[in-house]
Amino acid sequence: MKTKNIYLSLLMLAFIGILSTSCSSSLKPLTPSHFNVTPSPLETVGNEVPVSVNGVFPEKWFNSHATVTVTPVLKFAGREAYGTPYTYQGDKVAGNGIVINKNRGGNLAMNFKYEYEPAMRESELYLRFNAKIKGKTVKLPEVKVADGVVATSALASALNTDPSDAQDAFQRIIQQKQDANILFLIQQADLRSSELGKSEIAAWKKRVKDAYMDDRQNVDIEISAYASPDGGLTLNEKLAAEREKRTSSYLDKEMKKQDVNTAINARYTAQDWEGFRQLVEASNLQDKDLVLRVLSMYDNPEEREKEIKNISLVFQDLAETILPQLRRSRLTANIEIIGKSDDEIMSFWKSNPKELNIEELMYAATLSDDATQKEKIYQYITANYPQDYRAWNNIGTSFYRAGELDKAMQAYTRALQVKSQAPEANVNLALLALNNNETDKAQELLGTASGAKNLDQAMGLLYLKNGQYSQAVEAFGDVKTNNAALAQLLTNNYNKASETLKAIENPDATTAYLMAVIAARTNNFNDVTANLRTAIQRDSAMKMQAATDLEFAKYRSNSEFQMLMN
Repeated sequence: MKTKNIYLSLLMLAFIGILSTSCSSSLKPLTPSHFNVTPSPLETVGNEVPVSVNGVFPEKWFNSHATVTVTPVLKFAGREAYGTPYTYQGDKVAGNGIVINKNRGGNLAMNFKYEYEPAMRESELYLRFNAKIKGKTVKLPEVKVADGVVATSALASALNTDPSDAQDAFQRIIQQKQDANILFLIQQADLRSSELGKSEIAAWKKRVKDAYMDDRQNVDIEISAYASPDGGLTLNEKLAAEREKRTSSYLDKEMKKQDVNTAINARYTAQDWEGFRQLVEASNLQDKDLVLRVLSMYDNPEEREKEIKNISLVFQDLAETILPQLRRSRLTANIEIIGKSDDEIMSFWKSNPKELNIEELMYAATLSDDATQKEKIYQYITANYPQDYRAWNNIGTSFYRAGELDKAMQAYTRALQVKSQAPEANVNLALLALNNNETDKAQELLGTASGAKNLDQAMGLLYLKNGQYSQAVEAFGDVKTNNAALAQLLTNNYNKASETLKAIENPDATTAYLMAVIAARTNNFNDVTANLRTAIQRDSAMKMQAATDLEFAKYRSNSEFQMLMN
């Protein structure tokens, strides 16, 4: 009996040894060579850090009873950020993990992303393993698979995007026309008293005199004499010329009576086919489409007239309703109304702003470079024209440019209270949303901003934030801004990006920094240091950014670069 017990004990120890050997023969530590990270180093796309990790579990590595959860861990600034964990399991495990055959091994494929933070520029990506065999934990060391984050796309900035100012409709010179018609009987050129005495003619002559006598108006006169298309070209040529001659003589006398000395330009048209077409299109003729078809089919005037007369019923209507309107001389007064000069507008603003209309007031605000003066003008407009949203919007843009974003938000909100679909205010609220990386909100706002100034720049920034770099380039077009150059840089068009940066009217620290990035990518060390030096002079914070930026990693051992960073 005692011998039997000893035998059983030895058998049990052997079995435990077998289990131990079985466990230890699988799930051995993995190395970085088992994994491939894309991109490496990591890189921001918009304001995210997307990562793909592909790897392999070697043959005989995976235990048939094992469950292994792999968690990507980005370590930076004493903190950790976690990517999406993936679970893998042996072929004898009942579960929802990805099955890995022990004998054949298998592949690991993981896709995840992190919300970007500036401190992530100095970081390390690890894979962390939580492994168990039949419920028993198996310790596996973490594996480092990538270093740092290239964060060039994160240089896209709403604060580098010009907000949308609501525009004034002020015009220094306003063009006006006033017409009047003198009608003639068929095949005649006599000026009838019934036509010359029409109220239309009297009003026209008064308008010409009023314009001539006003120092702020200029006027000149055109006479266009016509014959209707019927009657033949030779007859109509003489008829139209005679109508022009008699109209010019009459008008010359009338202007002298009123002491109006202005230019009179006269011409005639023998057959007014264009006027005929316009009147037919606007008419209610039953077969007008047929007449219009004839006009399009025949260019020769005689053929046109012949074909139209062949449509006997229609031609009778034309002769009664359309043709009489074409036997005319048209008098046209071309009038320029000259508005207030810049000096006059500012003088009225200071002395008597009530003499200015809203468009002149809106324009007055653009004449001053003094932010306080601009705000006073806009505040006056909001008090006296409370139904116009534009002043509130432009108060907001002044705050935006000054970096007072909370006040800008309040002003834009007031603009939308006045007009719920104010396009410029929606662009500007979208910029504030993009400044907070609220891309969905920004996209919704920009969808209701059609026609607003600088809409394309805001759309370009939205595309940048979403990592849609080609669309961003297209949206920016030929605008010369840091964001436009960044979009070109991120599509590897370094020559175009460099041209854009050099053309920026007021370059800042970011402008020089982007030039340094281009120089680094094109292996021009002298330009790297020169542009970084300029960037740091403009903004000392650029030194710390450059020191941790992987765009310049290959220069960190260079003594000149080190001196610049110290």
